[in-house]
Amino acid sequence: MTSPQPKAFSLGRTLARIIAWLVAVVVVLIAVLVVFILTFDWNRAKPYINEKVSEAIGRPFAIQGDIKVGWQKPPGETGWRAWVPWPRFSATRIEIANPDWTKAPHFATLDEIDFEVAVLPLLTHDIVIPAINLVNPAIDVERLADGRNNWTFKLPASSGPSTWKLDLHDIAFSSGNIAVSDQQTKTDVKIVVSLLGHGIPIGKMMEQQEAASRQGSAQMIGRAGANRLAQQARREQASEAAGAASGTGAASGASAVSAAGATVPASATGTNAATSAPAAGSQALAASEASGASGVIGARPAATQPFYAIGWTIKGTYNKTPLSGDGKVGGVLALQDANRPFPVQADVRAGDMHVALVGTITDPMHLAAVDLRLWLQGQSMAHLYNLTGVTLPETPPYATEGRFVGRFRRGASVFRYENFTGRVGGSDLNGTFVYEQRPTRPLLSGELVSNLLQFPDLAPIIGADSKASKQKRGDAVKQPADRVIPVEQFRTDRWNAIDADVRFTGRRIVKQGSLPVQDLYTHVTMTNGVLVLDPLTFGVAGGTLATRLSLDGGGAPLKARGTLEARHLKLKQLFPGFKTMQSALGEINGDASLSATGNSPAALAATSNGEVKLLVTQGTISRLLMEAAGLNVANVVYEKLFGERDVKINCAAADFVATNGVLDPHVFALDTDDAVIDIDGPVDLRDESLDMKVHPHTKGFRIFTLRSPLYVKGTFKNPHVGVDATALALRGGAMVGLGLINPFAALLPLIAPSNNKPLPCDALFAQLHKQPTAPPPGQKMRAQPKPDLGGAGGAAATGKGTKTRPATPSGKKPQEGQEPLYKGS
Repeated sequence: MTSPQPKAFSLGRTLARIIAWLVAVVVVLIAVLVVFILTFDWNRAKPYINEKVSEAIGRPFAIQGDIKVGWQKPPGETGWRAWVPWPRFSATRIEIANPDWTKAPHFATLDEIDFEVAVLPLLTHDIVIPAINLVNPAIDVERLADGRNNWTFKLPASSGPSTWKLDLHDIAFSSGNIAVSDQQTKTDVKIVVSLLGHGIPIGKMMEQQEAASRQGSAQMIGRAGANRLAQQARREQASEAAGAASGTGAASGASAVSAAGATVPASATGTNAATSAPAAGSQALAASEASGASGVIGARPAATQPFYAIGWTIKGTYNKTPLSGDGKVGGVLALQDANRPFPVQADVRAGDMHVALVGTITDPMHLAAVDLRLWLQGQSMAHLYNLTGVTLPETPPYATEGRFVGRFRRGASVFRYENFTGRVGGSDLNGTFVYEQRPTRPLLSGELVSNLLQFPDLAPIIGADSKASKQKRGDAVKQPADRVIPVEQFRTDRWNAIDADVRFTGRRIVKQGSLPVQDLYTHVTMTNGVLVLDPLTFGVAGGTLATRLSLDGGGAPLKARGTLEARHLKLKQLFPGFKTMQSALGEINGDASLSATGNSPAALAATSNGEVKLLVTQGTISRLLMEAAGLNVANVVYEKLFGERDVKINCAAADFVATNGVLDPHVFALDTDDAVIDIDGPVDLRDESLDMKVHPHTKGFRIFTLRSPLYVKGTFKNPHVGVDATALALRGGAMVGLGLINPFAALLPLIAPSNNKPLPCDALFAQLHKQPTAPPPGQKMRAQPKPDLGGAGGAAATGKGTKTRPATPSGKKPQEGQEPLYKGS
């Protein structure tokens, strides 16, 4: 009996069976996985997810709500890829805790998050997320004075670069909230962020902001001032556009938007702006932003302008100053492209300041550069210190607009407010400011020009403006009713915050009813708390009035040194409206050198030491001139001496020595055709008091004169001028006594014989030729006997008495480039 033969082995059939089984297993596994995903309660995974995320960020993380996973057909996919579903994940009530030292319990909270993940890119370690949708995100940002902050997370050390790459296309949300509490900058604000729902092109935003800012300018500097500012800005924009068209200069991108309506700010790096146009819905927004194209300034069509996609509002305090405002920024996708300028807009009020801007930021994630159109308005430029840290002087209300560009570099950022135009009070202001960040202190430099400068607009710099002006700019220091010299203190605590190098030119100065000042130039430097004006030069009446002033605010009290030079002030130009002065050929020359200590103009005056010298030659004066000059004391003295008539001056000289705030006349005399007049007695700057006597000495033979010594007493605010009662009583008593003996003898006291000795002008000029000196700040002038000038002119030239003189020789040579006070007789 034969045994059965074995069946032949079939490799193909075996492989087919194995493949079939494998396919069946895979199908079963997928089915089981799908069933598992669809039916599994993912909330069971929350403890694991919370633990792993908490470990990753070094901060407690918790999903308090539900976790859900679903599947959906991939949007936009075709062919076989459309059959590979994408998982969609969602979670609710997400919290990230704060450190225990913060005020708020959570760093971030989120009502809901949901997103989908493309499956196939996971095979190449790419995590592709088309969009993340956030519902009511809220972030709390806090920093203490010691530098601790809640936005720095303790992440675990990385063993190397990750093989996974995240590709996030969009973030969508309807609104969100951000709270910021920063003790270092004294910031406490709340910010609300929301999607606009439609894109706003930057050109349109520029037009809207320009109109709003100019309305704000009208409120600050008046409608007339705002109109002049708008005219200045239009001229500047036209000049820039002409320069760009001719190829001789680049137009300001920010200003060109308002001029042409279809251009956008060029980035400071020269990168062309790209479109960031949001549309309603995250997908439309992403598509709109992705379709942006770059262009050229001046030739870019409106369709390729950057668009604003997100709006924000802010309210709170910054550096203890109330802060509020709103603005707009570009879409989220624009943040990811370092070469795409990111559009920004803001309209913010901080105290009495109004700041508005429209423009772009290059590489906003790293703040590479900015290019903005910037508007500034406020009651005083000094208030910008609280917002920017830049030290500027007190000014009247102002409004400016210009182009702000800059490059951010660690410790060496540079920003320019260039070609700006402005109005300060009733004056125009134009120029460029440059801010340079440096390791020690930042440097503010610039060239400023005012084509028409109202002289009263300079008064707030030294606190000499009116009470109403001070109240308007928020000055809490009240000027005493009986004081003239300003008591408002210099803010030397700010001088160490920044260095400065600024040149200012006032081409035409307007000052009605007083000294005819034509122009102004000054070079201001501030280094390590030392403020220097060298020079501060005014063009006055055909001559110059030049000051060199140094204020050392590095210590307390402030130390000041300064000189003053008055050269060739023509008498007939001082009062051009008076016919009697047009024949006066004389001029005024003067010198002063003073030092002092104190933190206000009043304190400096009260501690001043040094010399003041003045010469007047070949002049004519009248009571009307005294009234026109506002010299109340001199007007009354003149009327007492000469009445209504004009008096010709042969010469006049004054040499005051200041000792600890007391001005003592070393020489103070006036030589006219019919009298020599000398004045003595102190002027006390400490309490602004006067105690002077005026001694007239008649030339020739005068009968029936009652000229007796006059006194000038009181204060600068309320001076009193009268006849010396004692001298008048003695003369009147002599007249009565002689009248009892012989009626004709009573006339003898009224007869004033002459000593026939005019004022020794040449000797005075020779004496005043010596340059005035001053001791170092805080040191007192030494006393020396005054020189003998020949015995003429009464007390002014007797050589008697002792007056204070400087310890250093006064006969030093003039400084280089300095013209002597008097060149000859």
